[in-house]
Amino acid sequence: MEAIKGLKSRVLLILSVMGPGIITAFADNDAGGIATYASAGAKYGYKMMFIMLVSTVCLAIAQEISARTGAVTGRGLSDLIREQYGVKWTFFAMAVLLVANLGTTASEFSGIATSFEILGISKYISVPIGAFIVWWLVLKTDYEKVEKVFLLLCITFFSYIISGFIVHPSWGEVFHQSLTPSFSGEPDFILMAVGVIGTTITPWGQFYVQASVVDKGITAKEFSITRWDVLIGSFFTGLIAFFIIVATAATLYKNHISIETAKDAAISLQPLAGNYASLLFAGGLLGASVLAAFILPLSSAYAVCEAFGFERGISKSYKEAPVFYGLYSALIFLGSTLVLWPDLSLYHVMLISQVVNGILLPPILIFMVLIASNGNLMGNFTNSKSYNLIAWLFTVILIVLTVFLLLSSLFPDSIQRLLGS
Repeated sequence: MEAIKGLKSRVLLILSVMGPGIITAFADNDAGGIATYASAGAKYGYKMMFIMLVSTVCLAIAQEISARTGAVTGRGLSDLIREQYGVKWTFFAMAVLLVANLGTTASEFSGIATSFEILGISKYISVPIGAFIVWWLVLKTDYEKVEKVFLLLCITFFSYIISGFIVHPSWGEVFHQSLTPSFSGEPDFILMAVGVIGTTITPWGQFYVQASVVDKGITAKEFSITRWDVLIGSFFTGLIAFFIIVATAATLYKNHISIETAKDAAISLQPLAGNYASLLFAGGLLGASVLAAFILPLSSAYAVCEAFGFERGISKSYKEAPVFYGLYSALIFLGSTLVLWPDLSLYHVMLISQVVNGILLPPILIFMVLIASNGNLMGNFTNSKSYNLIAWLFTVILIVLTVFLLLSSLFPDSIQRLLGS
């Protein structure tokens, strides 16, 4: 009897701690991410699989550092940046994060609009309703209830796994290319590789996972469970991306059909793989967009309020945290309004936000590793020497790739001439 009670207590503890890592990792596969993975599969087949595997490992490392820091210090990332490196660096990081997240939030509502347009429903109906539901759930409920909604939305991503099986790929070829490094010196291939990595590891994800660990009250004692939460979430992020690439590579790449958006992918799958594959792809896009529409504004509100000492947390009332909820509401309103603007190019909104994210990611990664290596803050939970080596290595690689992405966005002709010479 005692053993049963002990097991029950252990299961309840695990269930109470699980959530932040899984939710953050799944939200990484947002509308822009789905479009990137779908384009990678449609244009290059299975050649991006190995790069996807490497980026998933890097995601797990970054998320583990953020979650561990939050559990040990009980403080968010922006709060620690302000304390350790001053107000100027904090203000810079927050300003760029807000601009980037506004553009990305608009792309999430674009994903909501796109998924309903596939079903014949106008964006002028779907976007306002979607924005109101997202806003109302966070404003009127506590963290535990909202987290259950987040976890439920994560289930919709499994539609991509079903789509991957429906198209009947050559699994031998899939697994062979997944384990075989493949690279090309062509500028388009390099940019696509950078895009795949960049959409997997995002600045806002690091702020959010640490803030949600703190908001949930997870401490160093429960971190062993949180580590599994982070690793499982990263695994499923890579798994979903894997099947998105499989679904488009086995159909669109084989039939030489190019795409630019997730909507193109969903529509193009219909004649090649049937209505079910197309609808499942659209359903996954809807779930991904709604989840990220929740998370992106929340990550901004958490980060800014942490940075400047305002009350924060979705378990608090509006009176207790007016700045937190005011900022969250403003981002929801502005992001959804941008989608409804008649002549605005959402493609350019997404491109600008990607470039801004590229500027922000390297310093955030450096702050994360430095803070996690600080013995005064982390005690016995500092990065080990071997772990630090791995963390710095992937940080440097990401810095190089991010700089290349930025230069390629600003000077595409010059970069192509340089690589072509």
